[in-house]
Amino acid sequence: MATLSPNVPTQTLPRQVSANGMDAIFSPQSIAVLGVTNTAGTVPHDIFVNLLSGRFNGVVYPVAPRKKHIAGVRAYDYVLDIPDPIDLAILVFPGNVCELALQQCVEKGIRAAIIISAGFREVGPAGAAREQRIRAMAAEAGMRLIGPNCLGVINTDPAVRLNASFARAMPAPGHIGFLSQSGALCTAVLDYAAGKNIGFSKFVSLGNKADVSEIDLLRYLADDAETSVILMYLEEMSRGYELMEVAHRISGENDHPKPILAIKGGRTAAGAAAAQSHTGALASSDVVCDAVMRQSGIIRCNSIEEMFNTAQLLAYQPLPRGPRLAIITNAGGPGVMATDAAVDRGLQLPSFSEDTTRKLAAALPAAANIKNPVDVIGDARDDRYVAALQAVLDDDNVDMALVILTPQSMTNINAIAEAVCRVRGQFADAGKTLVCSFMGAKDVAAGIRILQEYRIPHYLLPEWAVDALRDGVRYRRWLERERTGVKRFPVDQARAAAVIAEAADGYLTEPQALAVLDAYGFPVVEHTLATSVDEAVAAARRLGFPVVLRVVAPKIIHKFDVKGVVLNLQNADEVRSAYATMRANLLEHVAPEDLLGILVRPMIPAGKEVILGVSRDPVFGHVLMFGLGGIYVEAFKDVTFRVIPIREAAARNMVRGLRLSSVLQGLRGEKPSDLDAIEQALKRLSQLAADFPAIAELDINPLIVHPAGEGCHVADVRIRVQR
Repeated sequence: MATLSPNVPTQTLPRQVSANGMDAIFSPQSIAVLGVTNTAGTVPHDIFVNLLSGRFNGVVYPVAPRKKHIAGVRAYDYVLDIPDPIDLAILVFPGNVCELALQQCVEKGIRAAIIISAGFREVGPAGAAREQRIRAMAAEAGMRLIGPNCLGVINTDPAVRLNASFARAMPAPGHIGFLSQSGALCTAVLDYAAGKNIGFSKFVSLGNKADVSEIDLLRYLADDAETSVILMYLEEMSRGYELMEVAHRISGENDHPKPILAIKGGRTAAGAAAAQSHTGALASSDVVCDAVMRQSGIIRCNSIEEMFNTAQLLAYQPLPRGPRLAIITNAGGPGVMATDAAVDRGLQLPSFSEDTTRKLAAALPAAANIKNPVDVIGDARDDRYVAALQAVLDDDNVDMALVILTPQSMTNINAIAEAVCRVRGQFADAGKTLVCSFMGAKDVAAGIRILQEYRIPHYLLPEWAVDALRDGVRYRRWLERERTGVKRFPVDQARAAAVIAEAADGYLTEPQALAVLDAYGFPVVEHTLATSVDEAVAAARRLGFPVVLRVVAPKIIHKFDVKGVVLNLQNADEVRSAYATMRANLLEHVAPEDLLGILVRPMIPAGKEVILGVSRDPVFGHVLMFGLGGIYVEAFKDVTFRVIPIREAAARNMVRGLRLSSVLQGLRGEKPSDLDAIEQALKRLSQLAADFPAIAELDINPLIVHPAGEGCHVADVRIRVQR
């Protein structure tokens, strides 16, 4: 391996700049560790020793009352006794002592602190009050604060070499920044990464986030020259919309965008209180989280393995130029597995050019398969792998390559690994992505280490490699997506505001809800509220048959459940009969004074039924839902979500992104539905919800969509107001 040099990212990154006082945390010149002990194996002792053994490029002072020295370094009773300026304080005193210790840090003029200690809001009300006091103290002093209840901070930059944590060892330098709200997970991740030769630029345990949050750290890492990929493990997201804006900018809007990968703990539904709303019932915390990450350009991962599989590719290989994958294998079975996985995940296995086919035919045995996937057969040694890999990487039809190896008696594994690295070097400027899957454990271990040292991502299973490539392709598409803004329509906002202002908290009546939609330009059919049978007949004649009767009573939410809707009435006699029957039936459910009347409107022509909805998430605000309506929403729950306000491209993607979108695009000779009209309705609904925070829930179910060019109509709407 002496002739090989590690690959470096092809991306040119900006120089690091200071952000919001974070330089005192990541690049301090001097550190005081408060609460150190001489007892090896304890957190206070190990943090101090880690700073020394990690060869921190600065001065470290132990603060240990009544101790003369710690690990051979002179100790001080109080931080105020240290004669020199201090940039960063690390507090490892018991939680109930940290408040006094932090006060002394403020008096000393220290710019930042990391509170490792537990005993704050995670232990109950008394701890929460203590945490609030230290937060206020730090804020008043302009001090940045990480923690409390955290593992610490690591910066592998050779100019700093900061291991301000109780991790077992300093990780290797790398280009991955890692943020975690769980300290215990951090220790496991560090051990996992060491086993796979994965390095880090910055490694941060957030703890309770009393001050510094993932948002602050994202902003810092966006400008960090050593970081090209950002990973996050989050258990809660408190400043939701701000997180979205920051992530959106970092992942796709900066001059030097950086991919963000995230795991969100707690995937189960929080149990929506608004069970009467389709949107509220379907908008669990997890589906909202999916929408947030999709809109922000964050790649959501389900496991640590998946996160680091993708991170290695994004950190150490050129981003895939497209979805076209070439597979090279010495075993047919794994090649088939990889092919199936690639097709299943939306990748393509292109045909090779005639020139590539000639090269493969000349270099490989007659028994080899020279089509994609290329099978160099089981007795292949490094020369066949080199010939095959050079040929496919040189093919303009190929964007990326996966090399699969199974250990057989004649397989010179290490030589093949070194050969793959050499070929990668030959094509370093071609912008093509290369990954490997050396399948097995003991026999392939040395070859895997060679690949890892050269920063060629390795995956135990071909399917894992394909997953990472899929994520790389998705990120490329995110970077190349259509850029659109948020459209605002001319609307009668004052009219809608007047309706909402005069309504009490709870559901608007149907005439009120229709008035709000009409003010915002929705296709609402003409209607009349009748309080007598004669008024209903007169309205029906004026509006034109056939007509619909719909009950209007604040206490009746689901009209069909109480036979409060009658459809397709063809003449005055049918209206009279239906009105009398409906009113008599309704009085069995509500008092006469609660029956405001019966709404009369023309029948809406048949069409496809879709549902549009809004619910209010406690973290992210209004969330917009779209899906197929009627029986489809109940049976298939084929819905998609976005956080409001939505951009124009988001409306288009929502309409075309359903699993059953073919129902709207026309099946078996049916005319396609008016997709443009649906997009307009989604954008208008986004504007309406953004303008009125008091809207807690809104369902348009169904919106009846007619064939292309013929528009759509609101068939039913419910709006709940909660100020």
